[in-house]
Amino acid sequence: MSADTSRRIVLLRHAKAEWSQESDQERPLAERGRMEAPMAGRKLTDSGIVFDLALCSTAVRTRETWKLAVHEMPERPKTVYEERLYEASLGELIALVNETPDDVADLLVIGHNPGMHALADALSGSGEGDALARMGRGGFPTAAFAVVEFTGPWKTVEHGVGRLAEYWTPND
Repeated sequence: MSADTSRRIVLLRHAKAEWSQESDQERPLAERGRMEAPMAGRKLTDSGIVFDLALCSTAVRTRETWKLAVHEMPERPKTVYEERLYEASLGELIALVNETPDDVADLLVIGHNPGMHALADALSGSGEGDALARMGRGGFPTAAFAVVEFTGPWKTVEHGVGRLAEYWTPND
């Protein structure tokens, strides 16, 4: 792929999780989350994006979200379970995205807030319609996702390089 290749990064926040006495990493999805995750998977399928790679946090709730969402997709992309996604700062998330191989055109990241919202906001220098305003007003609820488009190699991803093409929440 050339340096002017169009790329998309989709940032998916895990679905609603239970509050429990277990460690934060071990929290499973709540009943609502088990309904939201397949909805997100269907909406991603409707978008027509076929992912080349999925990076998923190792936390139980993100893995469960991915398992339910990917079941709704026509094909399962290569999936890497990435410990560094858990509690990652914005800088750490950008560094992780910068490591993406250039043969990947469409990347899905399944992670946590505040990181998913911060990354979507930071990368989106512009937006389609009212997507930026809606994301700003509504935050980034569970099972929400943002589709950010940009051109160029992954190693050049930085603040403001992309366009927020779509923002979806289960309440849409």
